[in-house]
Amino acid sequence: MAMRPRYPHLYSQKPNLSLVQQNLRVYFWKSDLLRAALTHSSYLNEHPEEQLECNERLEFLGDAALDLAVADALYKKPDVAPITAWLRSVDVLDAQLQEGEMTLIRSKVVNTKTLAHVARKLKLGEHLLMGSGEEKNGGRDRDSNLTAAYEAIVGAIFLDKGYNDTREFCIRTLKDEIDAAYTRVTSAPKKLSKSKSANKPKQSPKSKKPVTAGKHPKSALQEISQDRHGKPPIYRITNATGKSNAMTFTAQVQVNGKTLGSGTGSSKKAAETAAAKAALATMT
Repeated sequence: MAMRPRYPHLYSQKPNLSLVQQNLRVYFWKSDLLRAALTHSSYLNEHPEEQLECNERLEFLGDAALDLAVADALYKKPDVAPITAWLRSVDVLDAQLQEGEMTLIRSKVVNTKTLAHVARKLKLGEHLLMGSGEEKNGGRDRDSNLTAAYEAIVGAIFLDKGYNDTREFCIRTLKDEIDAAYTRVTSAPKKLSKSKSANKPKQSPKSKKPVTAGKHPKSALQEISQDRHGKPPIYRITNATGKSNAMTFTAQVQVNGKTLGSGTGSSKKAAETAAAKAALATMT
C-alpha cells in the first residue's frame, strides 16, 4: 500500500501563503516577503532559474528584531502579571527586573530549541520551500531550519508592517515561553544578604561552581558570568565558510572581556553553543 505524504497539501512545491497567514494571524501587504521567508537556500540551488531570494537575509534582520521585541517586553513587563495581561498595558514600566535577570530570561526564550518549538506550533515546516535533497534528509523538521524560518518571518513582518506589529507577533507567539522563563528566573532563590552570610567562609570567584548539569551551555555560561562578573557573556561570529546551503560558522565568546572559548557549527547559534561549551570547560 502506498504511503500517504506527511504534508499532502504541499507537494506542488509552492507554499500556501493564505494558509500560512491564517496560522500566523498576520496578513502581508507584500506577499513576496512572506514567500522569501519560507524559501530555504537548498531550493535556490536546485532551481536557480526561478531567481528567488532565500530567507537568510530576512533571518538576520528578524534575529535582531526578535531580540529587541523580547527585551522591550521584559523591560515593560509588570512583576505581578503574565505577558497576556502585559499586552493590554504595554506602557507599564517594571523597575524590579534587573539587567542580569532580563538577559537570562531572554536567553531562555531566544534560542534554537524554543524557537523551533514555536515554529512547529505555527506549522512553518509544512510550508517551507526547499530542495528535494534537504527534504529527504528531514529538513522540514530540523530545528535550525525551523528557527531560521521563524526569524525570517519576524524580519518579513518588520519590513512589511513595522516594529509595533513585529513586537506584537513576537510576544503573542512566544508569550507562554516568556512567562515560563520569567517565572523560573524571578522565583529562583535570592542570594543571602551580607549580614546573613557574614559567618560563611568566603569563596574566591574561581572557586564558585554554579550547577550547570542539564542546562543549555549558553544558559549555564550566562549564569556563571552573571554570578561572577555581574554581566553577560558576549558572542561574536568570526568566520563563515562554505556554500549558502552548507555553511560552517565560527564563534568566539568573551566573559568579562576575555575570550574563553570558540566553536564551529552549521548555524550561528550552533557555533555559539559550541563556544559556550568550550568556555564552560575552562570555568567549571
